[in-house]
Amino acid sequence: MDYFRRALALVFALCALVALSHCGRRGSPGGGPKDETPPVLVRAEPPNNTTGFATNKIRLYFDEYIRLQDVQNQLIVSPPLRNQPEISPMGGASKYVEIILKDTLLENTTYTLNFGQSVVDNNEGNPYNFLTYVFSTGDYIDSLFLEGAVADAFGRRADPFVSVMLYQADSAYTDSLVYRQPPYYITNTLDSAVTFRLQNLKAGAYRLLALKDAGKNNTFDQKTDKIGFVEQTVVLPTDSVYLLRLFREIPDYGVLPPSFAAANKIVFGYNGEIPPEISLLTPLPDSVKTLLAPQPGKDSLNLWITPFSVDSLVFTLRGPHPESRIDTFSVKPLKLARDSLRLSWEPQRSLNFADTVFLMATLPLRSVDTAKISMMDQDSAAIRPGIRLDTAMNRVVLDFEKEPNKTYSFQAFPGAFTDFFGDTHDTLVARWITGSPADYGTLRLVLQGKPSFPMIVELIDQKETLARRHYLESFGEVEFTFLPPGNYRIRIIFDSNGNGKWDTGSFLEKIQPEKVIYYPGAIDMRANWEKVETFTIQE
Repeated sequence: MDYFRRALALVFALCALVALSHCGRRGSPGGGPKDETPPVLVRAEPPNNTTGFATNKIRLYFDEYIRLQDVQNQLIVSPPLRNQPEISPMGGASKYVEIILKDTLLENTTYTLNFGQSVVDNNEGNPYNFLTYVFSTGDYIDSLFLEGAVADAFGRRADPFVSVMLYQADSAYTDSLVYRQPPYYITNTLDSAVTFRLQNLKAGAYRLLALKDAGKNNTFDQKTDKIGFVEQTVVLPTDSVYLLRLFREIPDYGVLPPSFAAANKIVFGYNGEIPPEISLLTPLPDSVKTLLAPQPGKDSLNLWITPFSVDSLVFTLRGPHPESRIDTFSVKPLKLARDSLRLSWEPQRSLNFADTVFLMATLPLRSVDTAKISMMDQDSAAIRPGIRLDTAMNRVVLDFEKEPNKTYSFQAFPGAFTDFFGDTHDTLVARWITGSPADYGTLRLVLQGKPSFPMIVELIDQKETLARRHYLESFGEVEFTFLPPGNYRIRIIFDSNGNGKWDTGSFLEKIQPEKVIYYPGAIDMRANWEKVETFTIQE
């Protein structure tokens, strides 16, 4: 008996010790592994793939509480509905999603509701990937599909949420439909994919295109949307896989009402590649001088005008083509300050051996007096730079031979640069410093394959800013010298029309943008490196 009492006491003491040790431990109990399981669709009313669909309400039931995330952007209905469905829950949690259709549905048509990744579980936000609900108002579900990919015609990465569309190529189809009418079928690449799959399609002939649809209205707005298209008619069924390269068109010609931006400047904004022809109908005194000049980097013209008094100015603007309309505008002066001359250097201090030095001006420059300019190095040795007035870009180009580890000082006295209004500047001082050639790297590019010429070979930096470019009309060595350390990429433009720049496309004219390819991967350049890269080009 004593043995059993002692054993029982020992067991009791051990249990008490364990209990006390647990009571004294601080912290929260472990919650187990993180839930990474997405919701599961358990049933639908009416059932998925229903034929003879004849209701306006759909409910999708899940095995756990869910919520809707960005459903306005993610839900794609194909064929598109004129009125957006009413969807719940919005902002709360539920075990079902309810869809109320507000349109009269087409007869004998298969509809697909693709929710993308908008249905997520309420606790962890795990998405139900590409939840799809399909029904038919006819006797069967269409089962054909079409696959492909989207790409940006110029950039390395495709835009997210690209809409891929099919229009029926029947007797009623014209290309102008894409500007005013939604497509027959539509899908979306969502936020990270570049591939697409249009499914539950019926046999027939279609026109295939893609839109970066900024207005989310399933129609093409030339001013805001990118577009990509396939020239030929797509006939289903097909085993072909299609690539759609998206580009932004040059907008059709159009003008904006001109206005005074300063007391001495009127701005004429326009759309299109070619500016309008501007005529002033209001008579001006002989003492008033005007200068019409493009605004560098913008689709606008500046009319610079010397001071005078007038109630209003009347202009006509004629488009670049003989059939273009003529617009008439009246512009009233405003109580504004006049623009004044301001000058700035590019680059400002550190100077690469491959750099050209520019003096940028805010007002149009009229003349340069080199007698009022001096330049020297740190040894006080005189430098005689080449100086050229670039009126198209409204800048002065300063060209001189750069030597390693030098300091160059520049001084321009009043009157060296004079603007259109006869004004000049205070004494202008600038200083630049060069480093050693060992601070830079050299990249030599070997091209292989059978590419078409001419081509533009461009080197871009980590911010995708153009660093260097070469224009090639035949095979030859491509060398990029004096490259600051960093990561670079190579871009090749196939300049099919030989105008020295990349040209975009036109949907109505069935012109594809000029092809652009990129060297796979980034190129790491370091100081005092010479690097050779081989690019095998496959068009």
